[in-house]
Amino acid sequence: MSVTPAVMRRLMRELAELQNSPPEGIRVVTSEDNMLDVTGIIEGPEGTPYAGGYFRVKFKFTEEFPAAPPKCWFATKIFHPNVSSAGEICVNTLKKDWKSSYGISHILVTVKCLLIYPNPESALDEEAGKLLLEDYNSYCDRAKLITSVHATPKTRPAEFDTPSSSDATPAPTKSTTTTTSKAPPPDSTAFVVKTLPVSPPTSTTTPLHASNTLVTSDSASSITSNKGITMSLGSENSTSNVAANAKVSVAAPKAVKRGAAPAGGEKRKKALKRL
Repeated sequence: MSVTPAVMRRLMRELAELQNSPPEGIRVVTSEDNMLDVTGIIEGPEGTPYAGGYFRVKFKFTEEFPAAPPKCWFATKIFHPNVSSAGEICVNTLKKDWKSSYGISHILVTVKCLLIYPNPESALDEEAGKLLLEDYNSYCDRAKLITSVHATPKTRPAEFDTPSSSDATPAPTKSTTTTTSKAPPPDSTAFVVKTLPVSPPTSTTTPLHASNTLVTSDSASSITSNKGITMSLGSENSTSNVAANAKVSVAAPKAVKRGAAPAGGEKRKKALKRL
């Protein structure tokens, strides 16, 4: 069935968006011969008995689209309260809640949510609805079995190699904000400590009259004078008490009388007087 050019343009725009940026767990494929032959693929949500399965949903668009919803059904067998054995889907989005702004993407996302939250009160499959209400574990076991047999392929569909829109990360933007560093405000309670230069200690000279030896503060712990005088000194700060605390040992030289004539000279004088 043919559609108006406006409807075809809209469908082509929606399909292009779904192929370039598909929702998570949802893909769409079309036929090369007929653009109106649209098939959606829904990946079974994790945490549900449909995990690991891939369910195909067929679309059929009429001339009334988008004022009326398209016909939609499961092409893959599934055990679900809101899906009949023929694949018909019972969801209000495809009936009374339909809006002309809705499209293929909205329908597929709604059906995926139906796999997560089934509604047993409006069941098309009475057996699945009753089992869901009375024995949830048995319902899960039956749904997992049908999923493994009819919806689990040996290899993942190639359409899911395309990353979904939620996986895309925005490109980093360059920041144009410039920051200026400011000096911290002065603290009124801070103390400023200035280090004054310390002049080197000056060498002090203290004469020591008893031994004719000069003692300086730069000397070592022991000083030996040129006359055999030995002094024991303390620290550099005790130079003023050197004379009182130091023990001085002096080897006194023998006294020599100046001007005394040698004994040989007197003998010569006496000899001359005799002559």
